[in-house]
Amino acid sequence: MRHHASAPPPFDPSLAARFPPPAAAPQGTWPVIRTLLPYLLAYRLRIAVALSAMLLAKVANVGVPVVLKEIVDGLANPAGAVMALPVALIAGYGLMRLSSTLLTELREVVFARVTQGAVRDISLKVFQHLHNLSMRFHLERQTGGLTRDIERGSRGVGTLVNFTLYSMVPTVVEVLLVTGWLAYFYPPVFALITLVALVSYVVFTIMITEWRTHFRREMNELDSRANARAIDSLINYETVKYFNNESFEAARYDRSLLRWQEAAIRSQNSLSILNVGQSLIIAVAVTLMIWQAVAGVQAGTMTIGDLVLVNAFLIQLYIPLNFLGVLYREIKQSVVDMERLFALLAQNREVADRPGATDLQVNAGAVTFESVEFAYDSRRPIFRGLSISMPAGQTTAVVGSSGAGKSTLSRLLYRFYDPGAGVIRIDGQPIESVTQASLRRAIGIVPQDTVLFNDTLAYNIQYGRPDAGPEEILEAARAAHLGGLLDKLPDGLETLVGERGLKLSGGEKQRVAIARALLKRPAIMVFDEATSSLDSESERVIQQEIREVSQGRTTLVIAHRLSTIVDADQILVLEQGRLVEQGRHHELIARGGRYAELWDLQARQAQQTGQPAGEGQPEGDGQPAGDGQPR
Repeated sequence: MRHHASAPPPFDPSLAARFPPPAAAPQGTWPVIRTLLPYLLAYRLRIAVALSAMLLAKVANVGVPVVLKEIVDGLANPAGAVMALPVALIAGYGLMRLSSTLLTELREVVFARVTQGAVRDISLKVFQHLHNLSMRFHLERQTGGLTRDIERGSRGVGTLVNFTLYSMVPTVVEVLLVTGWLAYFYPPVFALITLVALVSYVVFTIMITEWRTHFRREMNELDSRANARAIDSLINYETVKYFNNESFEAARYDRSLLRWQEAAIRSQNSLSILNVGQSLIIAVAVTLMIWQAVAGVQAGTMTIGDLVLVNAFLIQLYIPLNFLGVLYREIKQSVVDMERLFALLAQNREVADRPGATDLQVNAGAVTFESVEFAYDSRRPIFRGLSISMPAGQTTAVVGSSGAGKSTLSRLLYRFYDPGAGVIRIDGQPIESVTQASLRRAIGIVPQDTVLFNDTLAYNIQYGRPDAGPEEILEAARAAHLGGLLDKLPDGLETLVGERGLKLSGGEKQRVAIARALLKRPAIMVFDEATSSLDSESERVIQQEIREVSQGRTTLVIAHRLSTIVDADQILVLEQGRLVEQGRHHELIARGGRYAELWDLQARQAQQTGQPAGEGQPEGDGQPAGDGQPR
């Protein structure tokens, strides 16, 4: 068994308590920063040490030109200089340089865990939150755009933190130190030029950056759309090939890329305007400062060392001040990227555990629906006061025409949705009063369309219970009659199943689903039209496995092929969200009601198509195609 098949590390449940989701999606710089702060303050001690190292590094950095000035003045007036003085100053100069570098590196070493820890905490929080959101949310989202939002937002967190505390704050500290030194030791005009240039630079940068921010938002939106379309097309690769629509998909993708390209060009052009304006302000300030310094030397009020000091200060300020515009732009762009990430955290959970919810205690596994009403869309109700009972340890089959609500039963039982009225109970406990985790631990499901992870057979079976050992996985595989398949595969359980399990046949995938459900050891089993997409031979084999699995368990079988449920302990017939008939197969046939009509209809269809009796068309819940609702 390969290492990846081992149980994953336990998730830290305190994450949700430490970082509650925002009440609303933050919009703008300060709301986003306020949302980010709790994740950073979790590392407050490291932040304090890093900021202290940064402040000392900047003090050492500003001290370098001061020591250089003393060296130059000492050389310009050698008569009064002692030989040891330049040596001490040179040593001090080197020490200042080294201290600045060492303290800067210390800051980055200490702060690295803050940045990466915050990114990890936020990414994990969003990932967990997305899994806790309702099925309705995921049906309405495009996976490609969602993953791009998470990717950009996580990257934006690192960018914002790094540029703010690695660059923005040190730059501001250095500007204040240099301005204070100039104001104290030199004529006020030097500090005045520095302050005017700084204010002009900041105001210009903010104005132009705010103007061009909407270009970044537009780029993000178009980028997400293009990526979503590309992912959607690749996921549906077979459908594209079936209809020979490669050119159509490429053209559609290109239209999205073209709109993104135009937005990117506008963003780049506005960036050029910003860069030219910033360079103009810096050039004017530098020229005025050197002019004043030269005039001071000529007038005898300043020494050559003073001129070197002012020039060195200008060089030191030029790089961070010029970079200040880049910093602000990056911070604003990171904020835009993070807005969408935090907007995901602000999404409310449609189905949530109630305060004080307890774990489900399963004794026998009896299930009841009491006067349940439900609708995906309020204009089109599915259930209208449905009341049904599934006795413990028995197999209950549910049949009905399209739109009757058969598959909706399993979704409500799993609490993917909550009913609008009524209550669902397991062993007398309302499922809304218990935790979702304990509820779903008690239920195993074999869906109509089994989607597998692009990993090994072992991994996909073990997914039913991640802490299961190799022997348990093999036992579950044999119980699901996968032994013959494993004997044929050179790599056995380590065989890769491909994207969505496409390397396996429909019957093989269903057996994997059964093995996965068996490994879970559930008290309640649900088979949601588990044989509807299989050929007759595979159906008979899977049906026999379902009978074996159902022994001693409360089992719900949602079926459209009536031949598969003739031996069920009870059969429920749904029509338009209501229970219209109930009984065993022979009782319902003798009654001559709706079940008998469905049986006769499928028998006639089987005769016309040459299929075994009871086979017909797949049935769903009758929701219109493209309405975004589950079937």
